[in-house]
Amino acid sequence: MEAEQNGNQPLIRIEQLNKQYKMGGEIVHALSGISLEIAHGDMLAIIGPSGSGKSTLMNVIGCLDGPTSGSYWMDGEEVSRLRENRLAEIRNRKIGFIFQNFNLLNKLTALENVELPLIYRGVPAKQRKDAAMEALAKVGLDSRSKHRPNELSGGQQQRVAIARALAGNPPILLADEPTGALDTKTGVEVMGLIKELNAAGHTIILITHDLSIAQQAGRVVRISDGRISEEGGGAGAYRASV
Repeated sequence: MEAEQNGNQPLIRIEQLNKQYKMGGEIVHALSGISLEIAHGDMLAIIGPSGSGKSTLMNVIGCLDGPTSGSYWMDGEEVSRLRENRLAEIRNRKIGFIFQNFNLLNKLTALENVELPLIYRGVPAKQRKDAAMEALAKVGLDSRSKHRPNELSGGQQQRVAIARALAGNPPILLADEPTGALDTKTGVEVMGLIKELNAAGHTIILITHDLSIAQQAGRVVRISDGRISEEGGGAGAYRASV
């Protein structure tokens, strides 16, 4: 992992965070007074229905959007005040994204899809190919490295997406409805892989509307009308409040 644990300092600390949007002539309060800590090695599920604010919170945690007010610290750095070029670097080096619809490029092979974040990082060709093959091996798809997405099953495509998230060895994996496009059996397999990655040291943040998925995490945070409450506990220090 790139991030080093610093005593009891949480990997992520969010304090009194608010996010507002202007929609027409009205102000929408998407997030209201959220405080949350996520420890190194946590597996946290954020659950809520459509419109609850979970996608907005995911975008803030993933450094894809910034708060209107409040603070967000990652690995001791206040990311809520950073410029876009530094945020892009954090997204590339510290966060691996796993999406419901895989977001693979159909014209590229599995290997080439996994290499993409390493290309953006400027990793030399041989080094990034080796890293991509290692990531594919971790998800059991090194034998399918030359296959394109349309030659793979849904479960295999999601495994390629997980390998892409793993390629740069980020400390955080942010998974948005990772089983939402999969059948039940394949979803169980993918969740098993995600739990293995957590056991290997990755901090996992799951965004879901599915309680059965959320309950597999060490912690469950429910979000409703832009406010959160902690519902379940796991190992490690944490705090969540409204």
